[in-house]
Amino acid sequence: MEIHQVSAKQGWQWIISGFYLFRKIPMVWILLCFTMILIAMTMVLIPFLLGNFVFTLIFPVFLAGIMLGCRDMEQGKPLEIAHLFIAFKTNAAPLITVGGIYLIGKVLIVGLVMLVGGDTMVDMWLHGKRVDESQLMDVMDNILTASLIAFTLSVALMMAAWFAPMLVIFHNVPPVIAMQRSFHACLRNFVPFQVYGITLIILTVLSLIPYGIGLIILMPTIFASIYVSYKDIFLGEPIYFRNHSRQENPVDDDKESAGNTTDTDNTDEPKAKENSIVKEDNLVQCMQCHMYIPRNEAFQVKEHYFCNNKHYLQYQSSTEK
Repeated sequence: MEIHQVSAKQGWQWIISGFYLFRKIPMVWILLCFTMILIAMTMVLIPFLLGNFVFTLIFPVFLAGIMLGCRDMEQGKPLEIAHLFIAFKTNAAPLITVGGIYLIGKVLIVGLVMLVGGDTMVDMWLHGKRVDESQLMDVMDNILTASLIAFTLSVALMMAAWFAPMLVIFHNVPPVIAMQRSFHACLRNFVPFQVYGITLIILTVLSLIPYGIGLIILMPTIFASIYVSYKDIFLGEPIYFRNHSRQENPVDDDKESAGNTTDTDNTDEPKAKENSIVKEDNLVQCMQCHMYIPRNEAFQVKEHYFCNNKHYLQYQSSTEK
């Protein structure tokens, strides 16, 4: 799986494209995010931080379901509230493993911060202990060092978890390898992610000004932008929307997505067999990009399946070398 390096302006483009996904069906997006927030708030009520731990474990499953919903939107299918839970039926175990690794990382970061900050900083945070002026400078130095360590390690952990649910749900990559590839992808595209992060910070501040109402739009936009960034970096293609009535001709859809205006003779190209059309929940894997797609939308050549004719030609050329 190739990791593409994109230009800095793509960080802004991910947000614009994410907003475009939100604008297509805003009410469904709002209800979907509200449902997830309601689940999170309910779990927070569980004592001894158990609720926070559980939600951290299952959050990658929710995120993977939203990503499946974004892919369905591209394919002309509706986004539904049920998408939030759909990943529990397919890749729940590896996705929860991703959440478990992330949770362990957070706990280790907190422990390291307390170790660096010292007992005095811990007493200040937990018990509100006051310090003398003679100790203040030492305590401030420890707090500054601990904060820098926490920020650096938290960013690295977030980079490892950013694309991991998509790699698991779309490509069936094992959790640890998925987090490694996610970290490398974010590191290789550090500049566009800086643009992306700075833009989100500005938009978050602006969203909070009118009593936080702007978050109703910003949150769905962020989730949709994650899917856009995944496609841009791992698949090397922008989002495009296929007409549902034309999905049976993947050759034409591929031309539209690539913006190819040249005429091509398709008479000699393999066609999908009619007897391969089955239920849409019967998924097959593309031999080129390893993405799972419904069998009736796949381009079939003998026993192999492909997302479209372009991926078939790429796979054919790679095997002939």
